[in-house]
Amino acid sequence: MNEIAEKIKNCGLVPVFNHNDINTSKRVIKACYDAGLRVFEWTNRGAGAFDVFAEIISYVQIEMPDMTIGVGSIFRGDIARRYVSKGAKFIVSPVIDPELSEACKQLRVLWIPGAGTATEIHQADKWGASIIKVFPGGSAGGPGFIKAVLGPMPWVQLMPTGGVSPTKENLTGWFNAGVCCVGMGSKLFTKELVEDQDPNNLVSRITETLEIIQEIRRDS
Repeated sequence: MNEIAEKIKNCGLVPVFNHNDINTSKRVIKACYDAGLRVFEWTNRGAGAFDVFAEIISYVQIEMPDMTIGVGSIFRGDIARRYVSKGAKFIVSPVIDPELSEACKQLRVLWIPGAGTATEIHQADKWGASIIKVFPGGSAGGPGFIKAVLGPMPWVQLMPTGGVSPTKENLTGWFNAGVCCVGMGSKLFTKELVEDQDPNNLVSRITETLEIIQEIRRDS
């Protein structure tokens, strides 16, 4: 679990994606891989999310064996168990739930709960979350909220999702506030880029985003 947490923090960016088309999903994940990412969060949204995940993870295990895939939008322990049985390596939730926390401990997988207040962040930390998702990041207070929380709790590792975009200005605000990494979905995976049959434009977008993050980290 600690190894995966470190891998996520080292990447600096957790791509968040879901699509009901298997080939589109494979193309997007491969673009992330070709851009240099080695972590990916599949979101459990839509009736066919699990079936598509079961297909794409087999593809990833063969074609991209060092890619670590987790699943987000998880609220219940039984759903976490189902995904872990297919190969999910970490579980992300927009909320803090004791039953889900216990299930992840039993499964021995990394649990990344969502929190939107200082009290919730403290609770997640108390229950052993090594990375805490600040959600929704922008609405919770943005970089100013992150900086304020880290004042009295400098040890917590925060990953905002929601309100994060692939611009230097936006990312500088978050990383300078002290986040360990960021989660990014629709702002990274625009409809145009996802539907483009040539993945090179998406690869370029992700590569540029990672380079911005690396530059910010070097300068901080």
